[in-house]
Amino acid sequence: MKIGVIGAGHIGKIHIKCIKQIEHFELVGVCDVDESVRKHIAKEFEVPVYSKLDELLDICDVVDIVTPTSTHFSIAKKSLLRGKHVFVEKPISTAAIEALQLHELATQNNCKIQVGHVERFNPAFSAAVRNSKMNPMFIEGHRLAQFNPRGTDVSVILDLMIHDLDLITTLVKSEVVQVYANGVAVVSNTPDICNARIEFENGCVVNLTASRISLKDMRKLRLFQPNSYVSIDMLEKELQIVDMHNEAPKSDHVFELETGNGKKWIEIKMPEIKSTNAILEELKDFHKAIKENTPVIISALDAYKSMQIAQRIAQCVDDSISKIKN
Repeated sequence: MKIGVIGAGHIGKIHIKCIKQIEHFELVGVCDVDESVRKHIAKEFEVPVYSKLDELLDICDVVDIVTPTSTHFSIAKKSLLRGKHVFVEKPISTAAIEALQLHELATQNNCKIQVGHVERFNPAFSAAVRNSKMNPMFIEGHRLAQFNPRGTDVSVILDLMIHDLDLITTLVKSEVVQVYANGVAVVSNTPDICNARIEFENGCVVNLTASRISLKDMRKLRLFQPNSYVSIDMLEKELQIVDMHNEAPKSDHVFELETGNGKKWIEIKMPEIKSTNAILEELKDFHKAIKENTPVIISALDAYKSMQIAQRIAQCVDDSISKIKN
């Protein structure tokens, strides 16, 4: 299966390395607008390089789009119209409606499109879904990163928070009823830090904080649900599950708790997490979906759902900034 990579920046190089490890993908070329980047890629990876997208599309069956967010839609659209399967890095675009349009184009042209929400393949998140019955009623998330000019063409909402919005839409099977948010542009021209409160129809409340101006990195989700607490550390690849039981379970990590309404037993589980390369896993899954003609793990429709929430958060932030200015 012939694949071409479009965009060879920091993340693009990681994708190139992963693709070269997938036996049934043949990397036939890399396209980038920067001549110096093309020369470097050609030398480091010994792969043909192209300056024009059409030249790459002429020789491949699949494209992997790893360019700035503002270019995702136009490149993906052109690729789908040429009948190419598309893997596109998150976020799928800068507007939710564009995600819907790409889904329709993929369907019309009998193509697969998968979105690179890599945290779905994070082994800590995958283990949490396997080991706990997910019915969260309160979720708290922190995604903090040190400042890096890469990615500042969009706000921290689309740069970082979008990861957690994708995870939230997989965990909470309910419609959003209200969104509150505030954010501040500190270093770049768009918000660099944002806090959002999302309320769902089933009563679940989500509180997310994303920052790209932190002194340290953090990627954590904490889920509170009836008789259970789940802590997922996606940076350190650690998982803690605390379950409450009416009867003592057979486990080495149990302690008794007097609640005032009778005894409960607290069981603490910390499943062993096997480290994996999440980008490699998502690309392998994409290849499998194409080969076996099965649904992709993260579709354009999935991206549409998280983008809808992201747009509501962005609107709240814009409204709050306007109030301050006025």
